[in-house]
Parts: sequence; C-alpha cells; structure tokens
Amino acid sequence: MFTRSCCPTVDSSLLSLLPSLKVVSNGGAGVDHLDVPFITGQGVKVTNTPGAVSGSAADVAMLLLLASARKIVESLKTAEVPTAAVLPERLRGVEVTGSTLGIIGMGEIGYKIAQRSKGFVMTILYHNRTRRSVEEERVGGATFCESLDDLLRRSDFVVIAVGLAPDTRGLISHRELSRMKPGATLVNISRGQVVDHDALVKALQSGTIRAAALDVTHPKPLPRGHPLLGLRSVLITPHIGGNTYAAINRMSQTMLENALAAVTSLPVPNEVKSRRLN
Repeated sequence: MFTRSCCPTVDSSLLSLLPSLKVVSNGGAGVDHLDVPFITGQGVKVTNTPGAVSGSAADVAMLLLLASARKIVESLKTAEVPTAAVLPERLRGVEVTGSTLGIIGMGEIGYKIAQRSKGFVMTILYHNRTRRSVEEERVGGATFCESLDDLLRRSDFVVIAVGLAPDTRGLISHRELSRMKPGATLVNISRGQVVDHDALVKALQSGTIRAAALDVTHPKPLPRGHPLLGLRSVLITPHIGGNTYAAINRMSQTMLENALAAVTSLPVPNEVKSRRLN
C-alpha cells in the first residue's frame, strides 16, 4: 500500500480488509499520520522516504524567509496596479544579509537550511534534541543553543524544521512567541500543529513579532475567513516544500524500492519502527 498526504487512512477497519498486506510505503519522511505501533503490531511494515525532499524543503524555507522579509507578495500585487507610480513605504522590507537565523530542528532539512543561509552571511543558531558534531557545526556554520529561549531571544528569523511528535505539538505558543524579538519573523515548514495558530494571530496583531511565513497549517487548508488569511504580515503557501518534479520522482522511486524489498523479503532500506523528531 502506498500512502501520501494522509490518504488513505490506515486504521483497523482498512487493515481488516487487507489480510495479505505486507507494507505501508509512505511518501515523505513524516509518519505522524500513521499509528506505527498499531500497524507494525499487525505484522505490517511501515516505510518512509527520508531525504527525498530535504533539499527542496530547505529551498522553500529560504524562499519564504526572503519573500516575507522583502514583502514580495505585496510588491507583486502593487506592480499589477496600473496607477501605482510611487513605491509605498509599507513595502519597505528588512535585511536578510547579516541577520541572525535560528533553526529549530537540525535534522537533514535543518542542516540544508543552514548551508543555504551561509550564502547570506547570516549568523546561524540551532536548537535540537541532539547536538551536531563539531565538524558538522563547522561545515554548516551553525552554533548550538541548548536553550530554545536563548535561540528565540537572539534570532531575527526563526525557522521550524522539526517533525511532529508529542513533545513538538504546540511547541511554539504564547510563551515562546513572547520571547522573540519584536522585529522577528517566524517561518514554519514542519507541521501546522507545531505552532499554536491562535497564539500566532495574537502575536502578529499585537506586534509581538513582525511577520510569519507558513508552508504548513492546521487544518490544511485553513477555513476561509481564518484570521491568519487576513493579515498582511502573513505569507502562506499550500505545503509546497517537496513539490518539485525531481523531489516527487525521488520520493516515488524510494517508495517503490521500499515496497519491493518488503514484499520480496529483502532488507527494507527505510523501515520505520518508531516516530522521530527530525
């Protein structure tokens, strides 16, 4: 069985109809939509595709950061107005080059974001469950922050790149947003549930932070009329992180290889036995 974007729902009612099922081959690294202990308890393997979209997801993180900083969406709309002769002051953006970037979650995607950020001469901080090696930090140009509060306090841009797990659900809420700089921007490319949307709306409306750029929301898409959709300081894309031809091809190929290995009793390259943070 191949799954993508949480479809189909793999639950007891579905598994009861598939007594010969050997594997659930998931597209993407995240398996938060799957009850892995239950599925594997039925003798069915679960696989994922780590790394298939990490590069393209890191690209989107930088895309959102830059677009938000320089108000690209608003600028494009202004350029389309025939009578727009003077550049409005509200389109004045903030500098990315030389700013401080805080990355929450230094897995493969987070590390690739750090590598890309070096080109903008950014000071790069990161917070992660496990500290990277000294050599990895040197190559990535990143400095470890043991305290999340310290990272939030020091960063001009905060990018979230963690997986969804019990300890990351609601990771960014009122308290964490209040620790950020008034001119800071929050970028989320992980899962919508990692950020408390009500807290984010309040922080943006009150000026606690400057802006937010989101490739993920919960629910997805947001209901029409949701406060986040009406804020000029918010940029939202419909989870395009892995949506390139090359990334989808890599993902599909890995899904197929995982499935073939499982049904032919070969070692499964990307078997998932528990949920992971990043």
